Amino acid sequence: MKDHLVIFDTTLRDGEQSPGAAMSKEEKLRVARQLERMKVDVIEAGFAAASPGDFEAVRGIAETIRESTVCSLARTGFDDIDRAGEAIKPAARGRIHTFIATSPIHMEKKLRMSPDQVVEAAVAAVKRALTHTEDVEFSAEDAGRSDIDFLCRIFGAVIQAGARTINVPDTVGYSVPEQWGARIRTLIERVPGADKVIWSTHCHNDLGMAVANSLAAVVAGARQVECTMNGLGERAGNASLEEIVMAVRTRSDHFPVQTRIDATQIVPASKLVSQITGYPVQPNKAIVGANAFAHESGIHQDGVLKHRETYEIMRAEDVGWARNKLVLGKLSGRNAFKTRLAELGIVLESEERINQAFARFKELADKKQEIFDEDLHALVSDDAVPPEHERYKLAYLRVCSEIGETPKATLTLIQDGIEQKAEATGSGPVDATFKAIETVAQSQTELLLYSVNAITTGTDAQGEVTVRLARGGRVVNGNGADTDIIIASAKAYLNALNRLHLPEERINPQGGV
Repeated sequence: MKDHLVIFDTTLRDGEQSPGAAMSKEEKLRVARQLERMKVDVIEAGFAAASPGDFEAVRGIAETIRESTVCSLARTGFDDIDRAGEAIKPAARGRIHTFIATSPIHMEKKLRMSPDQVVEAAVAAVKRALTHTEDVEFSAEDAGRSDIDFLCRIFGAVIQAGARTINVPDTVGYSVPEQWGARIRTLIERVPGADKVIWSTHCHNDLGMAVANSLAAVVAGARQVECTMNGLGERAGNASLEEIVMAVRTRSDHFPVQTRIDATQIVPASKLVSQITGYPVQPNKAIVGANAFAHESGIHQDGVLKHRETYEIMRAEDVGWARNKLVLGKLSGRNAFKTRLAELGIVLESEERINQAFARFKELADKKQEIFDEDLHALVSDDAVPPEHERYKLAYLRVCSEIGETPKATLTLIQDGIEQKAEATGSGPVDATFKAIETVAQSQTELLLYSVNAITTGTDAQGEVTVRLARGGRVVNGNGADTDIIIASAKAYLNALNRLHLPEERINPQGGV
């Protein structure tokens, strides 16, 4: 029997620290349900002490998820620990993940604490966390640049205090696989009580080696990997869940572990996270990229046609690339629509929202012959901003664009319930549309990103637009989908403006490890 490798997903915490990737409570719940469907062992739902919105999201997930462990991150301060404990209280299985920095540069420059004080704080935090749950994880932030003797000391102390999981993070993505594997092996050999805990690794991708480092740790004895869908995360991101899982599965001859992940849910999870955060997946991304199983070379095509395994080491169907299709049209019933939403883990809290989503579904059914699961996720994402915070709504849009003429946009916005008409010219139809919106909104925001992706295939596919805006240190993403890409662009821009008025989204997501 192979050892079980615990998959600890931190998309909702560390992944959310990507600029503009902050999610609402409802969006976090949708992702959490999909992670549970994928059989993730531990879902790090957020940082409960970071904001009231984070607390409510963690608590909401703890109330909803029954099969996966729900975890909240916490610094070593007792206020943080207690807030995390309160948030995970409703969970069937709850965990508190507490951390403190252990590298000389962090202790001296950031914490301004002596090594003795750091050990004392870590032990006290673990003991406090144990008053809320038996499942306590401890992380030594910046362990990659920490003194190995000090790591042995602090890990031994927190194990004695009652920590069940010891996480060793490469917080700044500085390590290389050979070095990282050796560090994990040394710690397991030297730390008193090492055989009583699960050893974990959490690697960042600053040098592009997060997955390689994580797998080196597994070979060295780590039995938990902390990772995110699509490798999402601050800076260059985290180790990709999909790559970890499929590497272990595909190379079972090499890795002495197995996971319980339902790999057929990987691609749906990847698409959901991408749609909600507005972070597109690059086409050549391993496992979940659009080209991951595509073959352009004639030699490769010939080989695959004769025998798939000549050039494919995995089946596309095994990771969820079999296309799920909801064949409904404008005559289809509301109950079938609700049933499929429920199957996708989408729960709309009121009849009014269900009716609004169904009306948009009917409109889309008039434009498209086939509606896919991705289309349904996009329909719901369009409605992600609560009505009380929807300051701007598109009522009318007309754009003229022709060769030799300057594009012009004419539109009507509903601003705080009042119709506002505007028009503007621009270098292109999208530019003209955004400028027309700004004549009304005068938001003083900076446009950081404009991105367009086809949700599904075909010329009748919906285009999904992501707009990233910044103002006063705050960064938000807006999403919009429509078969008309100009309308989708206007929706995305207005969605971003509306998100600036969501109080639960914080300016600087707090994090660690």
